Amino acid sequence: MGFSFLIHSLLISSLLFSNNFFSVHSFTGTYGVNYGRIADNLPSPEGVVTLLKAAKIKNTRIYDANHEVLTALKGSGIEIIVGLGNEYLKEISIGEDRAMNWIKENVQPYLPGTKIVGIAVGNEILGATDVELWEALLPAAKNVYSALSRLNLEKTVEVSSPNSEAVFANSFPPSSCVFREDVLVYMKPLLQFFSQIGSPFYINAYPFLAYKNDPEHIDIRYALFEKNPGIYDAKTNLHYSNMFEAQVDAAYAALEKAGFGKMDVIVSETGWASRGDENEAGATVKNARTYNHNLRKLLAKKKGSPYRPKRVLKAYVFALFNENLKPGPTSERNFGLFKPDGSISYDIGFTGLKDSSATSSRLLSFKGVGAHHGWFISSYMLVLTASAASLLLILTS
Repeated sequence: MGFSFLIHSLLISSLLFSNNFFSVHSFTGTYGVNYGRIADNLPSPEGVVTLLKAAKIKNTRIYDANHEVLTALKGSGIEIIVGLGNEYLKEISIGEDRAMNWIKENVQPYLPGTKIVGIAVGNEILGATDVELWEALLPAAKNVYSALSRLNLEKTVEVSSPNSEAVFANSFPPSSCVFREDVLVYMKPLLQFFSQIGSPFYINAYPFLAYKNDPEHIDIRYALFEKNPGIYDAKTNLHYSNMFEAQVDAAYAALEKAGFGKMDVIVSETGWASRGDENEAGATVKNARTYNHNLRKLLAKKKGSPYRPKRVLKAYVFALFNENLKPGPTSERNFGLFKPDGSISYDIGFTGLKDSSATSSRLLSFKGVGAHHGWFISSYMLVLTASAASLLLILTS
C-alpha cells in the first residue's frame, strides 16, 4: 500500500514537473454561457446546439457530463467544460482508477469530435458546509489530472474547480480581499496544484446577489454597469465604475496575497435574475437585460480589469435557459437568456435572435417543445430569415 502510494505520488510529481509552464487554453474569445438543465421543458440538445450556433456562442459549461449533450455538440466547434459533480468527489479522491473510469466513460469517447476542453471538479466546494468535500477536492483533482495524463489528454482537457464568493473573508475594497483563514488551509495547496498545471482560478461573481442582499447601500447603477460615481480604492489608487470588475480584482488581490499573483481569473458564473420574490430587490426583466447587455459589451472590448489591465476579462453567463425545477427563491428559476421554447427572455443583441418582428416571433415562439425536430427547423428557419433580410437590405440600398 505504501509503495503504490509512493509510485503514484512520484508519477504526479513527474507530470507536474514536465508541465510546469504549460497552460491549457479552454476559452475561445471572452464570452460563454452556462447550460443548466434543471427543468422538464427544455428543447432537445440538438436544438440547443442550433441556438448556440445562431447566437455565435462558442463556449459553454454544463454541470455534469450528459451524454446526449456531448453527442449533440459533436462537430459543432463549440467548446465545453463538463462537470464532475460534487456527489462523485469522495469516490474519485480515493484513487486514480476511479477517475480513469469516469473519464473513459464520460470524456474520452467523445473526443475529438466534441470539443471537451475542461473538467470542473466539483462546484463551489470550498467555503460551503461539507468540510469532508473540502478534504476530498485536491486529491480528486489530482487523480483526474493523473488519469488525463495517462491518456495523453492533459494538454487538451483542463482541470479546474469553480469557487463562490464564500471563499473570501471580505472583498471591499477590492485590494483588501483575502481568503477566509479556514478556507486558506485547503485553498493554498489547491492553488499550488492548479498553478503547476496552468489552470486559472474560476470564480462565480454575482453583482445581483450583492445588490439583492444590501439594496440600501449599493447603487444599482454600479451593479448594472450604468453611469455612476463608482468607488475608489485608496490602496491601489484605482477607480471602479462597476461591481463586476471590482469582484474580479478582489479575486486577483486574494490570489496575490496567497502567493499566486500570476494566476488568471475567469468568471465561471455571472448573471441577473429577470424575476424574483418580493424580497429579492432588483430582479426585473429591465435590470436583467441591462446587466447582460452591458456585460456583453464590456467583454467584447477584450480588455482587462483596472488591477490587471493586461489580462483579458472572460466570463460564462448564467444561464442559457430559465430552469423551472430549480429549488429556492423565484430568482433561481429566472436567470435564463432564453425561455424554454427558444425565444429570447429579452434582447441583448444576439445575431439571428434579436429581431422582434412578427416573422421572427412566429419562428421562435412555437407550441410543443417536445417536438424537437420542429424546434430545430424553427431555429434553422430563423437563421435563413435573418440572412434573407440582410441580402434584401443590400440589394435595396
